[in-house]
Amino acid sequence: MREYRGPDGAPPALWWIRGAEVMTPAPLGRADVLAAHGRVLAVGRGLDPRGCGVAVTEIDGTGHLVVPGLVDSLVHFGGGGGEGGFATRMPPLAAGTALAAGVTSMVGALGTDDVTRSHADLLACARALADTGLSAYTLTGSYRVPPVTLTGSVRGDLAFIPEMIGLGEVAIADHRGSQPSAAELARLASDARVGGMLAGKAGTVLVHCGDAPEGLALLREASSRWPVPIPQWHPTHVNRNATLFADGLDFVREGGSIDFTTSSTPDFVAAGEIPAARALAEALAAGVPVARLTLSSDGQASLPHFDAQGRLVSLEVAPIASLLDAVRCATLRHGVALTDALAAATSSPAAIWGLARKGRVVPGADADLLLLDRDTLALRGTMAGGRWWTPT
Repeated sequence: MREYRGPDGAPPALWWIRGAEVMTPAPLGRADVLAAHGRVLAVGRGLDPRGCGVAVTEIDGTGHLVVPGLVDSLVHFGGGGGEGGFATRMPPLAAGTALAAGVTSMVGALGTDDVTRSHADLLACARALADTGLSAYTLTGSYRVPPVTLTGSVRGDLAFIPEMIGLGEVAIADHRGSQPSAAELARLASDARVGGMLAGKAGTVLVHCGDAPEGLALLREASSRWPVPIPQWHPTHVNRNATLFADGLDFVREGGSIDFTTSSTPDFVAAGEIPAARALAEALAAGVPVARLTLSSDGQASLPHFDAQGRLVSLEVAPIASLLDAVRCATLRHGVALTDALAAATSSPAAIWGLARKGRVVPGADADLLLLDRDTLALRGTMAGGRWWTPT
């Protein structure tokens, strides 16, 4: 991606995106968007900032959509994988890759490997991404229980580290997890909740769901036996198989939320995974509210391929670009209303993670915007933190 800069080499002071169809993600119709100093200043018809006393940089939005930048609930931006040995460790995420995928905000986690990777490195990666205008948040903990932390406690991490907004991915129903009890999960969620309260954060707990038959039972038990609100949990990979998917829909009806993973492979689908775009369409058709549904890429995780004898033969890097691909696929192939497909990747995750200025195109929101072709939803430009990037 290439950043637009003014004649003085600095990003322009005031942006005027003119004549696009704006989705907040709700459809607003044809309107103008003004942005400056990293925030959306105004959204409306007939805005013309020329003559306001500062230089104005105009973007012609005719024939395009302006939508919120995508909010990705799970990215291993420090690099994921490693379960197949040191050679299977995935590389860190490059900022340009996220910008080219339309992802302007992301939540980073360690995942399985909390031995050769650390929260210190994850935090360093988050701050490096932020230098380009991206918003990168992190989670304390990992698959393991008791959790690995940076300050010595979940509460301390959330209270003292601005980028840390929750806990996860805590693994359940998976052979790589610590096989935690419901009591241990309840204690973790309580620590995340209190740490979040102390710092004004949501303290959401991202839960990695494996394919063991118990599904989400531990989360239900933890929230029924102890005063842990069920919205504190946000289980991911819920489209892993049909049984877990059905369990997830019930979980939402009980007051929870769920996340569908967009990075898939033909091998995964053949093994029973429901592609995220189809999972979203089926969940909405079943009456599940989009406010409790999210899409995430699992970007930079490893996607393994096995031979007929179950031996690892190759690995791919989970693409962060799969998030926007799933939004397109849900809309263009599965008949999901664009406002709903966008919400699952913008306003819904922003609300679940407590990111009040993310996921919407409204005055006061962060200037994280995408310019999409109206017909194909192809990405034409990304604004991250008020900085404008276009494909090279």
